[in-house]
Formats: sequence, C-alpha cells, structure tokens
Amino acid sequence: MTSTRLLITAMVVENRPVREVAATYGVSTSWLYELLARYRREGEAVFEPRSRRPKTNPNATPAEVVDLLVRLRKELTDQGLDAGPETICWHLAHHHHITVARATVARHLTARGLITPEPKKRPKSSYIRFEASMPNETWQADFTHYRLTRPDGRPGLDTEVLTWLDDCTRYALRITAHHRVTATIVLTEFRTAVATHGIPASTLTDNAMVFTTGLSGGKGGRNQLETELRRLGADQKNGRPWHPQTQGKVERFQQTMKKWLRAQPTQPATIADLQALLDTFADQYNNRRPHRSLPHRATPATIYTSRPKATPGDRTDDTHERIRRDRVDKAGKITLRHDGTLYSIGIGRTHARTRVIVLVQDLDIRIIDATTGELIRELTLDTTKRYQSTGRPPGPTR
Repeated sequence: MTSTRLLITAMVVENRPVREVAATYGVSTSWLYELLARYRREGEAVFEPRSRRPKTNPNATPAEVVDLLVRLRKELTDQGLDAGPETICWHLAHHHHITVARATVARHLTARGLITPEPKKRPKSSYIRFEASMPNETWQADFTHYRLTRPDGRPGLDTEVLTWLDDCTRYALRITAHHRVTATIVLTEFRTAVATHGIPASTLTDNAMVFTTGLSGGKGGRNQLETELRRLGADQKNGRPWHPQTQGKVERFQQTMKKWLRAQPTQPATIADLQALLDTFADQYNNRRPHRSLPHRATPATIYTSRPKATPGDRTDDTHERIRRDRVDKAGKITLRHDGTLYSIGIGRTHARTRVIVLVQDLDIRIIDATTGELIRELTLDTTKRYQSTGRPPGPTR
C-alpha cells in the first residue's frame, strides 16, 4: 500500500497534479483531495496512524446503565453484601428490568477501578466440588468468633456464633450467638433446628469436641450430639483435621456473615444486640440475597422450600465400642463418660487401686482386672442415675 508521506510529497513538494498522482499510484482522486485537505488542516499529524473505531456504537451500554451498576456496586459494598458482577446482574434484572452480560459489568467496574485484578488467586476450576442433591441431605455446622463493641467504641467481650447450614441449598437453618459454644448448646440448637426443619439424613462438621469425640482417644465415648444423631438415625461426617475446605460452604457463609456484621453502622454491645443483627442477616441471606451457587441465582429459601427433603436412614446396628484402661480409686469406684455426662461406677473398696480394663459397648459395660483377667463387674448403664451402685451393702466384703 502506498504510504501517505509519499503521496503528500508528490502533491505538495513536487507540485504534481492530483490526477497525475492518482494515475501513477493507482488511488482515487477523491481520496487524494481528502488527504490533501487533512494535511493542510492537521499538518504532520496526518502521517500518524488513525483509529478505526466508529464514532458511534448502537450496541454500547448506555451511560445511565453504567452509572446504575456503579451505584449498585457501592450500595451493596456499603451494606456488607456481595457486590460481584453476577450479583449486580441479578439486581439489574430483578429490580430494574435491565439485562447486562456479566463480562460487560466486570469490564465497566474494572475501568472505574472498582475491581482489583488477582492473577495469583487460585482458579475455581482447581477445586473439587461436592454438593448434596436434596435439602436436609447434609447439614453443615461450625462456630466462629465475633467481638462485641462497648458503648464508647472500645472492643468488648469475645463471643461465638454457631451456624447450622443446609449443604444443598445454603439455607441458614439456625444462627445463634453465645458467650461460649458448648456441647450442650450444640445439642440444644440442633434440636431446635430439627423441630423447625425436620431431621437431616447426615451432618458434616469439623472435629471440635463440641461436635465429636473422635480425636479424643476414645476416652469420652460419644458426646451429646453424637448420641442424638445415632438416636435419630442420622449419619455423622467429619472433615479431616486441618482441612477446612471440607466444610467450605459453612466456612464461606461465616465469612459473608462477618463481612455484613462489620458493615453495620451500629455494632452490637451485648449478646442480645448481636442476636438481633444475626436474625436480620438470616432473613436477608435466606429470602432476599441472590446466591451465585444456586440455579438462576435463586435465594436459598426458594430452593429449600420448593424441593422434597431427604430423611435419615436406619442406624440401629451402629454400636459404639471402646476400651478404656483405668484405676479404681480409693473409694472403690471408676468414672465413665456417656452422652456428655460423667457417671460413677461402683466396684467395691476391696478393689481399690486395682488397675482395670473397661470394655464398653453402648450401655453394656464389663470391668476386668488388668492383671488377672478376672471379670470384676458387668452392668448395663442406667442413665437416670449418676452413680451406678454395686447393689451390695456398704462396707468391706467379709
């Protein structure tokens, strides 16, 4: 292609007629006249490459829509809610009847400096995902910390927030604030959730002692939650230690919840204040906030209430066996924990200081002399009595 500089030189410096230059270089005379006019108007700038971008684009996003999505980004961020491109698209479609592609929203947010690129962030495709297929198929549970704020603005007491979350629908079944989460509180809140939403087929938690005694070496037996799950026929699942990704849904939920709590203009000063905020957040999260992981960005309540619920199976043959090594105390008894309660089992002063092996199968207990192998006592634990008497009159054996 003939260069612009060569054509201008022929017409201006060599003063050759336009028609002659057109015939020599095989270009149209009309384009040469236009080029000559541009040179006289712009000077040397005519030799620089010019953008071929059209002056107008009928498919461009209207300026008012761009301003709206930027405003939505700020409003959602200020409220502590998710403000990603998918969520903004959902709000535009449902509240403003405007359809915009996710990539378009991301491009405009990036152009305004509202999105920080994270090239080193682990891609979502690298994660191994799993998801329950039905509501109540698996409930995830965990607790996290949130610090109260004194009226003068100073940091207050540390509290713990316990969450029960449906794995399939991300529905927040129960969120409660406590000074400290204990095994009794876990059982109480689980029973409250069951009374409202039915019995789950299984639960998924980490290995905290309030959820399971699986890593305690078998000394404590089943705790209160484990006993209740077996009674209801629900399976108990636990992630492996130091691998919170297994409970990723409830971990991510807690991150969203704490982000929302920190964004509130009035921070809670008491447990009651915190619980009131948690109730507000639960309503917002379950019924009003679109969820990116659910079909069509539906709310968790929409999916949870519209699908059939899973039910627990039969665990009547699921016996719990354990072996304990103990020593009879000077009063002639040993202690054994069951369902989170510590029971005393009478052996007799005759066997004081004797080392024993305790074989436990649910409520059936056998106590054996560790040295001789003699069966000292066999009983079925009576859970209505904290002390399991030998049935013999007090005093030494004659």
